[in-house]
Amino acid sequence: MSQSCPDAHHDVNYVRPIHARYVDPVDIIWLSTAHELGLTIRRHPEVFGMTEGDGILHLGDRDSLDPDDSVLQMVLHEICHWITNGIDAYDKRDWGFEMDSGIDPREHACQRLQCHLADSVGLRDMLGATGEFRQYWDRIPKDPTEPMDGSAWEAAVCEIAEAAITRAHKPPFFGPLSKALHTTAAIRLQLRPFLNHYKSETKDDALPTLWHAQVEKI
Repeated sequence: MSQSCPDAHHDVNYVRPIHARYVDPVDIIWLSTAHELGLTIRRHPEVFGMTEGDGILHLGDRDSLDPDDSVLQMVLHEICHWITNGIDAYDKRDWGFEMDSGIDPREHACQRLQCHLADSVGLRDMLGATGEFRQYWDRIPKDPTEPMDGSAWEAAVCEIAEAAITRAHKPPFFGPLSKALHTTAAIRLQLRPFLNHYKSETKDDALPTLWHAQVEKI
């Protein structure tokens, strides 16, 4: 026999209260790590990465980024700039870079530090530099402190990178970064059983997820 649902059980005028916001777990790790180091992240559609030296780190919003750009990669890269340029770079606009003066060797040294940290947990394939700087990242040797050639440029880059690596293994950086990197690697390990059955919710999306292992290029 058909019965009517009591109004008390289903009020058509009900408005569900929102008590929380869903955030990607890995975003939480890296947003938390940034905050632990004194950085507050804000998203901005007209920048990729920028800081005025006031503790606010502006990152591009999702729609302005490439499909494989992520909060974890972007936050790690900016922290590596800070480490490479020195602890006092926190108070400087864009970590003390002169933005119109061409490529600075500290940019390539930053990538080598980033590579060293990624290698420490087996995530080099996930945490590569983006944009035009990826061409340098993809050529970094298995040992991130090894020069690519005998040029004075590479000698300077590797000297800066070695100092940055030493700095990264000391407070205030080592604890938060180690925790974030190891937790990210653990999540990747936990995801492995699901990746073979993963299908994108976007029709005709041929890209694998960033969590899939990439082809070894070294």
